[in-house]
Amino acid sequence: MFKRINWRSVLKGFAWIVSLAGIIVLMSFVSIKKDTVTCTNIKILIPGADNFIEREEVDAILKQSQGVLIGKKLEQINLEEIEQKLKANPYIAFATVYADMNGVIHINVKQRQPILRVINASDQDFYIDRNGLKMPISPNFTASVLVANGKIMEHFSGKVDTLITKLAKDLYKTAFYIEQDTLWNEQIEQLIVDDKNDIQLVPRVGNQRIILGTADSLEVKMRNLHAFYDKAMPKVGWDTYKTINIKYTNQVVCEKNKIDSLSEVARLDSLKRKPIDTMVREEMPEELKDDN
Repeated sequence: MFKRINWRSVLKGFAWIVSLAGIIVLMSFVSIKKDTVTCTNIKILIPGADNFIEREEVDAILKQSQGVLIGKKLEQINLEEIEQKLKANPYIAFATVYADMNGVIHINVKQRQPILRVINASDQDFYIDRNGLKMPISPNFTASVLVANGKIMEHFSGKVDTLITKLAKDLYKTAFYIEQDTLWNEQIEQLIVDDKNDIQLVPRVGNQRIILGTADSLEVKMRNLHAFYDKAMPKVGWDTYKTINIKYTNQVVCEKNKIDSLSEVARLDSLKRKPIDTMVREEMPEELKDDN
């Protein structure tokens, strides 16, 4: 007996063959056209407000890599090499390079975005970018970001690199958190690492130092500080305390800023500390109150 022919499968197979043939023909056409197309223009896009790298520097990288591109055949231009050369620049986080069939080379460059400037204990000066990578200071542009200094032992080799010490990672976490929060981004202007390796926050408003300690439980600590700002500061005044210590989770400990009682610390007097901690606890979620 003869088997019935499955015309649907036959037609489907034929369609695949035609499609494959079409792709081969198209690729051949593109290859032939690429052989004849010359570079007519170079379009460079560098978005963002930071100006770590300008068009002139990109042009210099192109010339150094491939020579003069305008008038050169596309088949003679190594676009991948250009892309790798751009990515090697310490101020460029990402780059894409491609050419269209009109001979226009498109270059899209994404700059690194610093969120913290660090001056370490050896007076080395460098940035930490949004991705937690160290990057060099630019001689042409200064980013308006938070500054950290003091007893910072993180070494900088002069090139883009990862963070090594826990302290540097804590500084990055703190700076990233501050940048994401509208209030703290406006209020905190500097980070200082003291001799105890505690991170201190320097506010724009008020003469006190805020002792953060480490970045552990950072969100809880900053929420407690926010509650203290809302509840206590309007009542006691912005210059009452020399230090505000939030390094202990769910607790705010203050040292008075009076000349005749600099040694008087609020945590040593439970009666004086109680109103402060009570004000903070009023703003805490119930689950945090239970844990304290």
